Amino acid sequence: MVTDPAALLPFDDAREAILRGVRALPSERVPLASAAGRVLAESLLAQSPLPAFDHSAMDGYALATRDLRGDGPFRLAVDGESSAGQPCAALRAGAAARIFTGAAIPQGADAVVMQESVARERASITFDARPRPRQHIRFAGEDLATGATAIASGTRLQAGALALAAMFGLAELRVARRPRVTIVCTGDELRVPGEPPRPASIFESNSAALAALARQAGADVRVAPIVRDEAAATQRAFEEALDGTDVLLTVGGVSVGDHDLVRPALERAGVKLDFWRVAMKPGKPLAVGRTAAAFVLGLPGNPASAIVTFSVFGLPLLRALQGDARPLAPTLRAVVKAPRRRSPDRLELVRATLRPEDGALVATPHDNQASGAATSLAHSDGLALIPPGEGPLPAGATVDFVRWSDA
Repeated sequence: MVTDPAALLPFDDAREAILRGVRALPSERVPLASAAGRVLAESLLAQSPLPAFDHSAMDGYALATRDLRGDGPFRLAVDGESSAGQPCAALRAGAAARIFTGAAIPQGADAVVMQESVARERASITFDARPRPRQHIRFAGEDLATGATAIASGTRLQAGALALAAMFGLAELRVARRPRVTIVCTGDELRVPGEPPRPASIFESNSAALAALARQAGADVRVAPIVRDEAAATQRAFEEALDGTDVLLTVGGVSVGDHDLVRPALERAGVKLDFWRVAMKPGKPLAVGRTAAAFVLGLPGNPASAIVTFSVFGLPLLRALQGDARPLAPTLRAVVKAPRRRSPDRLELVRATLRPEDGALVATPHDNQASGAATSLAHSDGLALIPPGEGPLPAGATVDFVRWSDA
């Protein structure tokens, strides 16, 4: 629990405070074809063994090793054929059956000889090497036994998991409901892309990027109209946005200037603020709070600050709301290309490219790390996490790196 909301909170403490006590949203059933990217809400147990029956791993001949005498070469009559979906009768003593990959092993056979190792002469085969029992056979249940956990609850479903679920004939899966996210951008200077210019105005650029990131994490997103810098209008917009949303993102006006109206408007709208300053760069002014039904993140207005803070705080929150067993983005280990000045007391999340060089991943920070710099957002691969400390970080030092695609 944060005791002083105005304190400069360490990065890890801030993220822990946001995720503490998050409960997964209710679940729903969705068609298997629509489950990609969703989070499984109940463990999937194997309803039958996988594979379901003993089958061949190769094209060749199924035989019983007990029928082979001496050291070879061996000669067996060919009696029957087993193909995928068309099994053959039980193996006759002293005979082999033609078999194809995926086909059921005939009763009585305990090995398969690859067709490349066999000479076929009409109704018989000859081969030199004695096969081992169980050779080239995939046995029922060797991948999963009946009742084993096939996919654990909390797994975000990717292609391989969907394939596994389909192998059990499941047409639907129970997954967490998508979080509903509402984005409210504030500021007199903002205009929607496509609107005609007006003096001292800029295009609103944060909502598109934030919506893309939120959808990447599995959310449904609504972008509300831009709110001008007027206290009553700001409060009213927040009250409307909180209706039916799980996570409210406000963008801009979260600092302490004369025109920064967001924090007081949130409090008047019924939001209890937990903290609003984090020891990180960019993004120190980050307001975090909640109502009985929603979480609230008040993001800074500069694009780099907004996108970086949402990536490292908002996206883990969205994943946790879906019951994702791994809400934090995976980090890579990379070496920094050149010496880097660093903050003595704040973690820096530096936009950088990532390239393999001489067997290592090398992070090269962009020159322009200003909070409003969009080029370094557009052309970077992710964020290099530069820890605080005295003096520059030397070239070749190892840091954590989060790719945008993993954020």
